[in-house]
Amino acid sequence: MQHFPDARSVVRALAPDEPVILNRPHAAARAARFFVEKFPGKSLYAVKANPSPDLFRILWDNGVTHYDVASIAEVRLTRSVLPEATLCFMHPVKSRGAIREAYFDHGVRTFSLDSSDELAKIVEATRDADGNDATDLRLCVRLRVSSEHAALSLASKFGCDLTEAPALLQETRQYADWLGVCFHVGSQAMSPFAYVQALDRTRAAIAEASVVIDMIDVGGGFPSVYPGMEPPPLEDYFTIIHQHFYALPIAYNAELWCEPGRALCAEYSSLVVKVEKRRGEELYINDGAYGALFDAAHVDWKFPVRALEDDLIKPEMDFAFYGPTCDDADYMPGPFNLPEDIQAGDYIEIGMLGAYGAAMKTDFNGFGSAERIIVEDEPMASLYDGSRTRPAADNVVSLR
Repeated sequence: MQHFPDARSVVRALAPDEPVILNRPHAAARAARFFVEKFPGKSLYAVKANPSPDLFRILWDNGVTHYDVASIAEVRLTRSVLPEATLCFMHPVKSRGAIREAYFDHGVRTFSLDSSDELAKIVEATRDADGNDATDLRLCVRLRVSSEHAALSLASKFGCDLTEAPALLQETRQYADWLGVCFHVGSQAMSPFAYVQALDRTRAAIAEASVVIDMIDVGGGFPSVYPGMEPPPLEDYFTIIHQHFYALPIAYNAELWCEPGRALCAEYSSLVVKVEKRRGEELYINDGAYGALFDAAHVDWKFPVRALEDDLIKPEMDFAFYGPTCDDADYMPGPFNLPEDIQAGDYIEIGMLGAYGAAMKTDFNGFGSAERIIVEDEPMASLYDGSRTRPAADNVVSLR
């Protein structure tokens, strides 16, 4: 993989006709160390956010030993890259075949569920050849919680309701060597209090079930920095989670887990695109809704952008993007703020695409190829450069 100082040096040296993904290993390493050192528990990387083997190795080398896998393909991939990693199958709905392969072939012992049907499936799929139930299952019951503080909701598809949770916890306890409760507050949670509400629901479920709980998994949702989305420092999230975790009616040695995806890898990658055409306030670029910019098109996500030409001198204005395919849906409304004199042939860097961008890229319409290059400069925004620590006098997470 080629190395360059920054995006401008890539453009000057290569003048690429295809999109280029710029990877920043130092940014991913810094994010991993931040979670490993500061989160008051265990951090599982959510593989779906970016299933790059190179990224796996960076995270592993910087202390991330547990990985949240959501499909048998992710199990196989992660195991092949990191044979010693602990894999946790945290998708609440799985096929029997996937459970069986994960358990017997890849050493997976941790599974999540949100229904009695899923519990029965896990128990059946992990029985040995003599029909004996597994005695080493680590099972996590997923609660449905609010996503009101998140930019993207995850409150509808998975999770048992609070009225169902106590009975499911009691039933699961009968088969679990180790029992956990997990939830997900939604993607890009913009307030630490999202976790307070979820942990309050967790408390109610555990109290009614009256079973021993060995682990609480607060899931993902930890944010990154995007235009118009400036979250509080992550230390605020960690502090409030830690305070409420210790107030739960759980085992004295219970573990605290989280599943960051976006927060660990958003700063890892950016994208260099070429302007192929300008039509008024619309720029036609060579990546788009079926490539790394899916979120910009389909959920109106705002990514930071910057022009890479030295001769653009006019004030900035707002633009929308069209991607390279023949589909009208290949449209990103933005607005993306760029110099007024940008034109065909110019290059743009689009930042914070390490999470979901590269993972969702397709080859639709014959587009999708992208060279990967390592660059050494800082990402376009960062939660980990030491500039976002909240002053003690303005501490919003105090219980008093």
